[in-house]
Amino acid sequence: MRTIKISTGAEIPLDGDILTVMETLYHEITARRELERSFEDIVREIRLLIDQMTEEERRAYLQESLFLNTVTYENERLGAYMRKLAGKDCSADNLAKFLRVGARRCSAAGNTEQF
Repeated sequence: MRTIKISTGAEIPLDGDILTVMETLYHEITARRELERSFEDIVREIRLLIDQMTEEERRAYLQESLFLNTVTYENERLGAYMRKLAGKDCSADNLAKFLRVGARRCSAAGNTEQF
């Protein structure tokens, strides 16, 4: 398996797992510097990694990144909606149905809300 390096010399295997890349960046840049890093530091490291990838590898990691960010966004939206519902009378059955079918609404006391 091919590997690439960040500026600290740490190697990252290109196995398609974006979490490995993110964890390595965190440990080698953020944690090692005790949170003393800037936006520019991270951007510089990401560019260094991208420059070492082939076009095919960049496409695969972009796809993985977009997927991960979409799921994260959906989870944040769902979490905000669930916090909003926490103050309303929404039955467990309605919440289960909401989660099971993936609908974007939940009936709470006869009122349909969208997020």
